[in-house]
Amino acid sequence: MSGIISQNVGRTSGLVKAAAAGGGAWTLIETITASSDSTIEFDSGIDSTYPIYLFKIINLHVSSNNTKPQVNFRDGSTAYDATKTTTHYSCSHNEADNQTWLQYETGGDLAESTGDQAFFYQNVSNVDDAASSGELFLFSPSSTTFVKHFIGRLAVVANPVASGQGYIGGYCNTTAAIDGVQFKMNSGNIDAGTFKMYGLGDS
Repeated sequence: MSGIISQNVGRTSGLVKAAAAGGGAWTLIETITASSDSTIEFDSGIDSTYPIYLFKIINLHVSSNNTKPQVNFRDGSTAYDATKTTTHYSCSHNEADNQTWLQYETGGDLAESTGDQAFFYQNVSNVDDAASSGELFLFSPSSTTFVKHFIGRLAVVANPVASGQGYIGGYCNTTAAIDGVQFKMNSGNIDAGTFKMYGLGDS
């Protein structure tokens, strides 16, 4: 055995961290700091080195109110327009404690579309202390046999002011390798935020 299981066999005092060589470490590949950018693009380093790539979105602040954070994928060309089929749902609870929802977002999913996928189909706020944070997993992007699955979630400050969560999942319906990932808003810029790309698993 390897990883967390073998590191904890016979232990009675709780889990201990797996050895670095045993469980498949996170490897930080790139960090991008946004500053009034129209797009954030990871356009290199996505290849067959890792089976899973993880993108962290930390304190994304937007320039325009009532906008939507989005993601798209590049499949070998220069454009971020991979064909996607996706599903999307969201939930929210406002600060006034008088409005909640949990719903499937029929307007936020895609069916064989090259368009951008919204992380949160409802609108986010651009008030000074509002930000969004979350993550996106991309599986086996270099496969030339199978479609490329992805799942993601984003915690947001919605507008009107509320705690919101957006959940997306789907696949890029192509056997071409996915070699780039782009984050953007449907309108306006990304004022600030930190974006990190990790490789997961043994290299």
